[in-house]
Amino acid sequence: MNLNEQTQQNVEFMIEAIKDRLKMATAAAMQASAFSVDQYEDIKDIYDVVMNKPAFSISEMEALVSELGKLRR
Repeated sequence: MNLNEQTQQNVEFMIEAIKDRLKMATAAAMQASAFSVDQYEDIKDIYDVVMNKPAFSISEMEALVSELGKLRR
């Protein structure tokens, strides 16, 4: 999968990967289809942080989830 391509499929892939990596308790409320390609760069930035950091504090998780929430349509 080429995440440099700004497609809805890539957006949904990244959102699902973020939810899985953070083991989000509210994952069901965070539907990948609720995110638009228009926010691709922001979602990619969050994805890169989540995938490259080995562990997260509770406050870091809350901040990431909050940022994702702001990007939903």
